[in-house]
Amino acid sequence: MIYKSIRYVSLTIFALLIIIPSAIVVLGSSKTDAEVYNKPLALPESWNLNNFRFLFEVSNVGRSFMNSVIVTGFSVTITLVLASMCAFAISRMITVTGKILFSLFAVGLAIPGQVNLVPIFILFNDLQLTNKLSGIVLINVVTTLPISVFILTAFFRELPKEMYEASEVDGATPFRVYRSIALPLSRPAMGATAIFLFVITWNELLFPLLLITDNDKRTLPLTLLSFRGEFFSNYSMIFTAVLVASIPMVAMYLLMQRSFISGLTAGAVKG
Repeated sequence: MIYKSIRYVSLTIFALLIIIPSAIVVLGSSKTDAEVYNKPLALPESWNLNNFRFLFEVSNVGRSFMNSVIVTGFSVTITLVLASMCAFAISRMITVTGKILFSLFAVGLAIPGQVNLVPIFILFNDLQLTNKLSGIVLINVVTTLPISVFILTAFFRELPKEMYEASEVDGATPFRVYRSIALPLSRPAMGATAIFLFVITWNELLFPLLLITDNDKRTLPLTLLSFRGEFFSNYSMIFTAVLVASIPMVAMYLLMQRSFISGLTAGAVKG
């Protein structure tokens, strides 16, 4: 009884810590600054879209939003394709070679990108990939590939080996096995990994800050960073910008919620 009460109180406090700031942001996007200061949790006196209109008409948020959509879409897609291929190959290699390859990707998780900022900038500058969305896509793929391979390899190893053996007896090539058997069965893990990559890539600030100086090539987090400086005291505009930046992540989770939950619970029950 005491344990249930403690758990209930803890979950309630945790929920309030999430709900209250979220409510302030959502309500503040339709308020004036005076309303935000005086009544942060109250409903707006009049619901309007003036903040959103100003955000997209005056600032560069609309262009940056599309840049983030392009960068995130290509980064997540390319990473999932490469990671699934690598994970499938590693899971099928039960020799020392497979273990070495998996260890190399695991080592990549231990090396933070911050320690390589100088050589990354020099390399991308020499390759003329600065101020280009393709350069941001490339660095996103490189930095998120190790964790993607790590997640998907664990899932591929749980798939029954009998299916692989039966397909090989029928004459299927390794790529046909990967395309027709491994990928359809790995949809839950792919969905969970896609959401994970989407959140990381969409919120990425470090590499755009390092590689992008052109205003037209800025991603949304980079624009919001400068936007905060321009409207530092205008909290209603800041709340509106934060809300706009959060909508794609919420939509992504709602669209792939079933795959995300299935991916988290995959392999939890053995039978």
